[in-house]
Parts: sequence; C-alpha cells; structure tokens
Amino acid sequence: MKDKRIVLIGVNHKTAPVELRERLAATDNDEILRRLTELPSVNEAFFLSTCNRVEIITTTEDEPEITIKEIKDFLAHYNQVDLNEFKKSIYVYLDTEAVKHLFLVASSLDSMVIGEPQILGQIKDAYRRSTKQRAVGPILNRLLHKAFSVAKRVRTETNLSRYAVSVSYAAVELAKKIFGDLHGKHILLIGAGEMAELAAHHLLGNGVRDIVVANRTLERAVELSKEFNGKPISLTEISDYLAWTDIVISSTGAPHFIIYYDDIKKVMRQRKNRPIFFIDIAVPRDIDPKLNQLDNVYLYDIDDLQGIVETNKHIREKEAKKAERIVEEEAIKFKWWLETLEAVPIIVLLKQKLEKIRKKELEKTFKHLKHLSDEDKEAIDAMTSAMVKKILHDPVTFLKKREERPKIDLYLDVARKLFNLDEIDRD
Repeated sequence: MKDKRIVLIGVNHKTAPVELRERLAATDNDEILRRLTELPSVNEAFFLSTCNRVEIITTTEDEPEITIKEIKDFLAHYNQVDLNEFKKSIYVYLDTEAVKHLFLVASSLDSMVIGEPQILGQIKDAYRRSTKQRAVGPILNRLLHKAFSVAKRVRTETNLSRYAVSVSYAAVELAKKIFGDLHGKHILLIGAGEMAELAAHHLLGNGVRDIVVANRTLERAVELSKEFNGKPISLTEISDYLAWTDIVISSTGAPHFIIYYDDIKKVMRQRKNRPIFFIDIAVPRDIDPKLNQLDNVYLYDIDDLQGIVETNKHIREKEAKKAERIVEEEAIKFKWWLETLEAVPIIVLLKQKLEKIRKKELEKTFKHLKHLSDEDKEAIDAMTSAMVKKILHDPVTFLKKREERPKIDLYLDVARKLFNLDEIDRD
C-alpha cells in the first residue's frame, strides 16, 4: 500500500486581497469538485469557498509536488487567472500541518474575527457537497468529522466565542445580559452611522422583532427601514416611541443631546419601569449621560463599548492559546491514526487467513459430528469466532501502535512472513 499524503492549498484574507479571492472563488462547487477528482494524482478532494478564503484539500499517493502543481494549474485554467498573479498569495500545507490548519479554520482561530461561528457552518456545507459528489473517501471523511469535533471541543472547553471584539457585537452581548432573551424586543434606530446600523443588524439576527428608524431626513429613514423591514419616522416623533422601545441605538451628527434625562424620567413612569437599553455611538454624544441615574435605564456610550472590546481582546488572546493547544493535541492524534493505515492491509490479510482456517476446520469437524443440532453448530461457530478474535487482539494492537516505533516496516514484513500472508494475498 502506498503512503497517502494530505495536501492543502489555499488563499485567504491574510494572503490575498478581496479582488483576487473573488476571482478564485466558486461559481459552481460541484463542477470544481468533479474536475479536481479527475486530476491524475488526486484521490479525494474537498473544496471550501467563502468571502475570506478559498481552500482545496486532497489526498494523493504521488509525490506532493505533483499534486500541488496540478492544483495550481487547475485553479489558473479554471478561473482564467494567470498563475503569476496569485502564486505568491498561495499557501501550501502537507500532512499534519494541513490537518492542523483545517482544525484552526474550523475552530475559527484563523478567521478575520476570531471566535465567529459562521465558518464551521460553511465547512459543513462544503463537506455535504463533497460527499454528494463522492469526492471524499475514508481519509477526508474522517478528517472532516474530526474537524467538526475539534471545533465543538474548542467551543465547549474555552470561552473563545463568548467575548465580543467589535463595538456592534459588544452592544448585542450587553443587550443579552440586560434582557436575557432578545426575542420579541423592539429597536429604535436613530441616525445612520455605520456601527449603529451594524449593531441593529446583529440585534435583528438575534431575535429582536421590530425596528423603527428615525432620521433627520425622512428619505434616508425610508431607505433604511426598507433594508431592516422596519418603520420610518422623523426625529420629532422619537418621544412617541420611547415607551414602546426596549433598545435605542443612536448615532446622529447632532451637536447637542437629542434625548434628555427629564424626557426619559417621564417615559419610565409610562413603561412601569420596564428596562430600557440605550447605545450611544455618536460623537459628540446624543444621549444625556445623567440617564444612568434612573432605575432600569442602561446607557452605554462609544467609550464604554470600546473598553469592553479591549478587555475582551485580552481575554480572547488567553482563550485562543487554550484553543490552539487543543488543536495541536488533536492534530497529533490524527497523525497517529494516519500512521496506523500502513498496518491495515496486513491486519486484513491476517484476519482473512485465520478466518479461512477456522471455517475449514469447522467444516471438517461438523462432517465427523453429524449428530450435532443446528443450535450446537451455531454455539461452536460462535465460540471459535470469539477465540480467533482473542488470538488476534494482541498482534493487531501491536501492529497499530505507532508511538516510538521507527521499525514499523520491519514489523509488518515479519508479520507477513511469520503468517505466510503472501499466499492469501495472491488468492
């Protein structure tokens, strides 16, 4: 059996600009997978294409350099891009390094925003397409499933995904702490700042039900409300909606406050003291900081949110180290599994030989013991089968165990000769 090698080739947001990634991205994943598996040196293939990365993982029995050249030439030809335009942006990983890289990607340790959950779903979708096209085999099947379990381990054993590292995410995390469940909550978006809009998008993605958009110009309010499937109002109507709102996001260019302490004091009586959360992303501030003196009123400005982000970045760095240790450990385990594959053909032949002997001896025995009932024969068959399994256990375990075993080829050769396995191999 030839050694199977794993080859990973890709470009991502760290190595290639978006213009180049777009040109290499998929237009037809199924066609790409079909064409990859037709390459002479490729045994199995997996293709991942997202806005931040394009990666191909293959197995091969040829020299990796042959497969690398074939895939690079394929990418250039298929996408009609000169190889010279992207060869400096390409990274290549082999065997354990390829395994480790995939585990890092699946665990969101190689993402633009570390800890973001989307990448794992994208890998699972890509794997489903690969299985549908029958592009993956025993090695990549096991590798992808292991990547999913590593990502789950990182998620459960570290706090990597629990700390926001952007202002908009920080706003959502704070809202969750204040309200617990965001389903059915109402948003009032004031102004049209980029971070405020992003925070609104994240909140709507986390179950917030309705959004009202207020702007200095009604035309812009109408435009934004279409994007959010909300309701447009003018700035003068804000006070009419404060009793209804749970979360207020404000980001105008006003030179003075647009929401004052006294206004909210009155509103809280109407709200019967139901909590209200204000996110003031404007500079200068839109909301009177005295609001924090009121019960059940939570006000955070851009500095508060930025402070949370900075704190979280330090926590994430510590959690990332834990996650990287998990990835390293699992990559080593996968390497051990790969190494046991060399012993598989010998183990299969050994099992076949002993099973052949067992069945032949049973036939001879049953011919002389014709008085045995079917039940007796089944019992003897089960007993001899159990004996063979127990006899095989130690040699099979020995052949599979690869740690500190530089002489595996010698052991496999001895096993082949000791049990005369060439004979059954020829059969």
